[in-house]
Amino acid sequence: MSQAKVEIPSPAPERNGAIAEDASSKETVSESGIFPSLLPVLPLSDVVVFPFMVAPLLVSAKSSIRLIDEVVGSNRLLALVLQLKPDIEDPAPKDLYEFGCAARVLKMLKFPDESVRVLVQGLKRIKIARYETDSPFLRAQIVPMNDQIEKSIEAEALARNAAKQFEQIITLSPNLPDELKVALLNMDDPGKLSDLIAANLSIPLQEKQKFLETASVKSRLSRLSSLLQKELDVLQLGSEIQNKVSTALSKSQREYFLREQLRQIQKELGESEGGGETAELRDKVEKAQMPEEVKKIAVKELDRLGAIPSVSAEYTVVRTYLDWLIAMPWSKRTEDQLDIARAHRILDADHYGLKKVKERILEHLAILKLKPDKKGPILCFAGPPGVGKTSLGMSIARALGRKFVRISLGGVRDEAEIRGHRRTYIGALPGRIIQGLRKAEFNNPVFMLDEIDKVGADFRGDPSAALLEVLDPAQNFSFSDHYLELPFDLSRVLFITTANWLEPVPPALRDRMEVLELPGYTEEEKLHIATDYLVPRQREEHGLQPAQIHIPAATLRRLICDYTREAGVRNMDREIASLCRKVGRQIVEGKRQRMTLQPSDLKGLLGSARFFMDVAERVSETGVATGLAWTPVGGEILFIEASRMKGKGNLILTGSLGEVMQESAQAALSYVKAHARGLRIPQADLEKSDIHIHIPSGATPKDGPSAGVTLAVALASLLTKRKVHPCLAMTGEISLRGRILPVGGIKEKMLAAARSGIRTVLLPDKNMRDLEEIPPEIRRKLKFISIKAVGEAFKLALAG
Repeated sequence: MSQAKVEIPSPAPERNGAIAEDASSKETVSESGIFPSLLPVLPLSDVVVFPFMVAPLLVSAKSSIRLIDEVVGSNRLLALVLQLKPDIEDPAPKDLYEFGCAARVLKMLKFPDESVRVLVQGLKRIKIARYETDSPFLRAQIVPMNDQIEKSIEAEALARNAAKQFEQIITLSPNLPDELKVALLNMDDPGKLSDLIAANLSIPLQEKQKFLETASVKSRLSRLSSLLQKELDVLQLGSEIQNKVSTALSKSQREYFLREQLRQIQKELGESEGGGETAELRDKVEKAQMPEEVKKIAVKELDRLGAIPSVSAEYTVVRTYLDWLIAMPWSKRTEDQLDIARAHRILDADHYGLKKVKERILEHLAILKLKPDKKGPILCFAGPPGVGKTSLGMSIARALGRKFVRISLGGVRDEAEIRGHRRTYIGALPGRIIQGLRKAEFNNPVFMLDEIDKVGADFRGDPSAALLEVLDPAQNFSFSDHYLELPFDLSRVLFITTANWLEPVPPALRDRMEVLELPGYTEEEKLHIATDYLVPRQREEHGLQPAQIHIPAATLRRLICDYTREAGVRNMDREIASLCRKVGRQIVEGKRQRMTLQPSDLKGLLGSARFFMDVAERVSETGVATGLAWTPVGGEILFIEASRMKGKGNLILTGSLGEVMQESAQAALSYVKAHARGLRIPQADLEKSDIHIHIPSGATPKDGPSAGVTLAVALASLLTKRKVHPCLAMTGEISLRGRILPVGGIKEKMLAAARSGIRTVLLPDKNMRDLEEIPPEIRRKLKFISIKAVGEAFKLALAG
């Protein structure tokens, strides 16, 4: 096989051109001399040889070496034909193009590795008429092709333009020798000119093969015109880019030498090497009161900064790093205001209730007074939305006299948000913890990590794992951010986290926090909050005077019961804001000067009531029971409905029930079946009926074991045809033996029961001790009955 410049061949293009042929004669006479009509064919894999082109070929195939030996021993003539695919080792006639070039072997050299290098010169275009033999090598009948030269002004113009363009390409291209210019100037024949250009132009092999197959000189020159212009544009653009790069490098080198000279001059004069900016930074480092280890690193980076040109990208990186080191509050802290009576007044003025949380803060203040270097606690406020978790953190900061910093962790999925990015990255910054401390300007703020239960994790890391060090008093005295890479003491920071639900928080992280539950508010508490906090605030925000709008307690109660049903007060705040807007409009339009809102006015201002006390109506049929559930947004009541139809004893469950609740339903049905005789349920009814249990609000997922007793009562009501007492609700997990097991979330469930008009609640016996946490007004509203077994629940809940 032959080898020259490496190109990627393509399938053969369409053939064209005029052919002068005489297939009947043994020899053909052409302009270049006499050619035998039968020539050995040497396949080429990566080069196209044109007439009058001299090219070196490396021959390694045994059949091709034998061909060369025979040709050199005779008339030295052979046919050079390009392969359709370059990777074929032993090509057959079907693997070769139909056109090629007759050539003469000028020189041959044999090497020790048995390969042969030959120097060939193209003589004339040829067409393969047919192949005579393929052993020991290919031989073919050939037909020479004469150039078709058209004498016209257009052809002459094409030739001159091609010569001029190629001369420019030779000047711009480093790969073309200047000797080509001489050959170009001495070239008068337009056919030879087009072959010379096509042979040396950087174009694909298939394009060169097209030129070899084209006999019309004018067509070749016309096709060359566009290819030459494209190549010229590419080379000119590359030259412009190279000139710009060279200019930029020259400018950078010049600035570097000038700065080196300036540095040496300053050194001789005894002046500061870094100039005014470095001296200013050095002064700031001295005043920053850094720890010795941090100061040592800062001075080292200052020395680096003085040796880096200001135009360098590294200069900006080092300068930004030094700015962060200087701005961090390494030793700067606020003095705590340890007046417990004042703190108590501030907490009471900002929030109603929340007794346990306030007591915990006041206890911390008392201990700080006894032991000033006490490390800050890690508190977690857990409760439904709208109960004041975030605003409570601001009140704590005000009571302590500290700065308040809040960052939201909701949706954070990148560990670098906590620990920062390493300085090797472009645009790197410290994590949110360090950023918050710089913003606070003191090292002991009240730092709130909001929505810690909504932290995510993905391929970038787990932020909750990074928080393990931040929220551990045994470790956070030397917290290391990836950007600073220096220890920072977080032990004086009072960290407060908030969560609606503790279940998503990893156990290791939950273990580091002191959890303070903030349950929902009662109706009385909401009334106090609205009267003392929400109404005055919204009145002020809407520019209304106290005499212009008055909302009596009766109106607020109606608003709480009929227009909001939530654990917190956020929706109530919105409704009060809506009332203020509507009253404000009427005052501006001159319709009213002042307005006292009565309960009857709410329908006209806010629309019809959105919530109703419909418990009695919902349980007016058999097979319906009322349960109590805990959710991340507070307690709720659940209506569990059971229905029976003809079937084979199957149990159907609908309403987006989780696995645990499905198992509770199965356990409840098994208990009812096992005690069917005692409940006077005919066995045939169980065997020939399918039971369908549904819990409304099917789009809301539900799970947990606390609805077990409610499921059992609903099934017993259905099968015994006895209604459940209205205004009665229950909660509790059941076992197959009929025992009632304790459950959680009692306070939230009781608040939901009171909001919904429930009057009697059946509770597991072991949960009766949890009633101490229930506010007195709720205990007065509800009647609590303890139950130990499912049978007791049946007796108390079922009528008749």
